[in-house]
Amino acid sequence: MADHYDRLETQSDYVRSAFQFEKLRELLGAIAGRAPGLDNVAIASVADRATLPQLPILRKSALTDLQAANPPFGGLTTKPPSEFDHIFMSPGPIFEPGSMAPDWWRFARAFHALGVRKGDVLQNCFAYHLTPAGMMMESGARAVGCTVVPGGIGATEQQAQAMSITRATGYAGTPDYLKVILEKGDELGLDLRSVSMALVSGGALFPSLRQDYADRGILCLQCYATADLGLIAYETQRDGEPLEGMIVDEGVILEIVRPGTGDPVADGEVGEVVVTSLNPDYPLIRFATGDLSAVLPGESACGRTGQRIKGWMGRADQRTKIKGMFVDTPQVDAVVKRHPEIAKARVVVAREGEQDVFVVKVESDAADPEFTSQVSETVASVFKVRGQVEAVASGALPNDGKVIEDTREYGA
Repeated sequence: MADHYDRLETQSDYVRSAFQFEKLRELLGAIAGRAPGLDNVAIASVADRATLPQLPILRKSALTDLQAANPPFGGLTTKPPSEFDHIFMSPGPIFEPGSMAPDWWRFARAFHALGVRKGDVLQNCFAYHLTPAGMMMESGARAVGCTVVPGGIGATEQQAQAMSITRATGYAGTPDYLKVILEKGDELGLDLRSVSMALVSGGALFPSLRQDYADRGILCLQCYATADLGLIAYETQRDGEPLEGMIVDEGVILEIVRPGTGDPVADGEVGEVVVTSLNPDYPLIRFATGDLSAVLPGESACGRTGQRIKGWMGRADQRTKIKGMFVDTPQVDAVVKRHPEIAKARVVVAREGEQDVFVVKVESDAADPEFTSQVSETVASVFKVRGQVEAVASGALPNDGKVIEDTREYGA
C-alpha cells in the first residue's frame, strides 16, 4: 500500500511554489476582467508568497454581493454556468458550481491518507441536498476506488442498518454523527465492527470523541474544507496514529493573515486563513475564510513535504459552525426581524456529551410557549439546524456586543 497519493506530496518547496504560482498567473489572466480588484494588478509580478499580498482579499460578503449582481456565480468561473454538472446552494444563499470531473474538489488525498482504498465501502453521511458536501466527499472517495453508500443526513436507524448490512469499512460525515449511528447500532444489536476508518469535517473533532472512536478500533482523521474551496488541509497518520497538524492540499495556496487585513503574519502566529484555489473552473483568489489557524514548523512525520497548519482554531469573527452548519450574525438578525416582539437575541453554543447544542436567548415580553415555539420554527428555517429558544426579560442579555457566544472548549 503506497504511503502517498502521488509524487506531488513529496516534492520540494521550490518545485511546489514554482508550479503553483505559474498556475496562479494563468488563472489571474483568465479572470482579471471580472474578479474585483484585479484590473490593475501586474500579473507577471505575482511570483511567490512575498508578492501575493498585492492581490486583494475576497471576503464571503463580497462573494454574496457579486453573485447577487451576476447570478449564479458572480462571474468568477472560467466557463458559463450551463457547462457545470451541478449548481449548489448553501445557506446565505451562496451558490457553488460542481463538476463530475474526477476528484474535482480534491478530497482523494485526505481519503488516501486515512487508508481508504479500492475494496473499501464508505458510508457518506454528508448532505446531498442543495449543499455540495455529499458530492464533494463522494467524488474523492470514488477517486481512490472505494464503493460509496450515499447515506446523507438523518434517518439514524436506517443508517445503522445500512452500515451493518453493507459491512461498511469507512465513514464520512460530521464528527459526532458517527457516534450517534454506532450507539443506535448498539441499541438495535447490530454488528458495526467493520467500520475501522472515519474522515470527518464540518465541526471540531474533540480529543475525547476521537478517543471514543479509537476505543472501538476506528481511526478518525479530520479534514478542513469549505463549500467554496473544496479541500484545504487534511490530517495524516503513521502506523494508525494521527499526526500533529494538517497538511495543506496541493491544489491551494494558503496564507495566515492578521484578521480583518490581508497582511501575512509570522509562522506560528495565529491569524485568519486565506486561501487561493487553483481550480481552473472556479478559481477563488485570496479568499478569506474567517477561520483561525497557524502554520506549524517543519515537515510531517508522514513524509509529506507540504505546508502544515494547526487545524481549525476558531473564528476570526462571531460566525460559528453548529452541527456542521455555519451560523452567522445576519441569520440571528433575520430571526429577530421576523418577530417584532424580540428586542435583542443572543445564540449560546455549547456541548452536551459529544454533540453540539445551542439556545437562542431572546429579550421579549412575550414568553408564552406559543411564542417560543414560533421562534423555534423560524430558527430551524433560518439556521438549518434546530435548537432551543429561551425568552428572557428586557435588559437581561449582556451588553458586550456579542450576538453569538461559543462556550465550547476546543482543547478538551
